[in-house]
Amino acid sequence: MNTKETINVQGTEVILLSHQKEDYISLTDMAKYKNAEATGYVISKWLSARYTISFMGIWEKVNNPIFNVVDFDNIKNESGNNSFVLTSKQWIEKTNAIGIISKPGRYGGRTFAHRDIAFEFASWLSPEFKFYLIKEFQRLKEDEQKRLSSEWNLQRTLSKINYRIHTDAIKEQIIPEIVTKE
Repeated sequence: MNTKETINVQGTEVILLSHQKEDYISLTDMAKYKNAEATGYVISKWLSARYTISFMGIWEKVNNPIFNVVDFDNIKNESGNNSFVLTSKQWIEKTNAIGIISKPGRYGGRTFAHRDIAFEFASWLSPEFKFYLIKEFQRLKEDEQKRLSSEWNLQRTLSKINYRIHTDAIKEQIIPEIVTKE
């Protein structure tokens, strides 16, 4: 199941998505930092860069057993042309990519990227934006860890209390009957 969190990076609301136990960050929201009117264009421009394609190819080769390397090589070779344009949908369909998720929709549609890829996108947008994105992401993860730790301690305490209640009940109810019968 996908869970969503939102962080604020330099006045830009950015949605984080948990997908298959991995963190994905909205490139669409991040692109608003650069140009709120043309987020799709900003993402496509970044995706079309030769460096981006090389980075994404390496990421997919390491993390994706079904990555289509043949079509990746074709895309990489085309990326030097001035007229070359690559959308997230094309990247996903041609290469079986898992590092980017594209959710279509006029109002709720977004492009998400695995945090490793999203941090690269943030570098392309602005080093300052990347710095604050990482800080906010780390803060969110630390808060999440504290929350999970306190939940674990609560569960541990409840288990100890339940154990004591059960053993006391056994001592009071069952053991006296056995002792008195003999």
